[in-house]
Amino acid sequence: MLQRDYTTSQLDVLEAEAIHIMREVAAEFERPCLLFSGGKDSIVMLRIAEKAFWPAAIPFPLMHVDTGHNFDEVIEFRDRRSAELGARLIVASVQDSIDAGRVVEETGRRASRNRLQTTTLLDAIEEHEFDAVFGGARRDEEKARAKERVFSFRDDFGQWDPKNQRPELWNLYNARIRKGEHIRVFPLSNWTELDVWDYIRREGIEIPSIYFSHTRKVFERDGMLLPDAEVVQRGDDEPLFEAVVRYRTVGDMTCTGAVQSTAATVGEIIEEIAVTRITERGATRADDRSSEAAMEDRKREGYF
Repeated sequence: MLQRDYTTSQLDVLEAEAIHIMREVAAEFERPCLLFSGGKDSIVMLRIAEKAFWPAAIPFPLMHVDTGHNFDEVIEFRDRRSAELGARLIVASVQDSIDAGRVVEETGRRASRNRLQTTTLLDAIEEHEFDAVFGGARRDEEKARAKERVFSFRDDFGQWDPKNQRPELWNLYNARIRKGEHIRVFPLSNWTELDVWDYIRREGIEIPSIYFSHTRKVFERDGMLLPDAEVVQRGDDEPLFEAVVRYRTVGDMTCTGAVQSTAATVGEIIEEIAVTRITERGATRADDRSSEAAMEDRKREGYF
């Protein structure tokens, strides 16, 4: 007798919730967009968007806030994947914001364009009149992101107030905003880093090579391995050396560290993540270490 298995896996439940959220946004908002950096979380969001609207095309553009200091492998992947999908890619440039005098570039050994992205992001949202912006943030990443709702309200200055958030009961989301305000939407809120990697393996999703083990010139600062790159200022007391590393998260080179790892396949990455006791951002992001509330301070200003 034919046996059918109607078991719903955890990934099925998470995927269904994310698809529901994307369809809800497409139905409720006039001008949504999806932030796509070429990182693993936004790559997963892109796959979910494909499934949510298939066989139609994804009904909103992609947008990347480019610091100009991103890893070459990730930018190549961003452009190629967008072209393969026939998606409209908007690149908002931090360099343009600097040239226009909207922001001032930091100087010194720890200079970074990471925080400058906020102004570029808010300017792009206003220019294109986006009223909903999909982000790939997950609650397990960092304590400020754990406070975010799935539909996270931003006022007409693009700012977030963590003490004044709308309740979300079951899967009911409040999409009401006034002109000039917008909603940040996080379909992966309930996912963990391990869920993301399990989904990448299950779906056979391509990711940039930077996520896999490779030999790279790095130097150590504050316990993190930063890359040898023209835009990263290295002191005489920070000697270069070669290491076998990979990246758990990707972003601006000036604040994104590598981890020592020999994981060369998605399966090996999953084995590694399953036993680690250090969070993804805690292991690799210098921008979150500047103060105890660094991420929350940035998010209040309008950061991702």
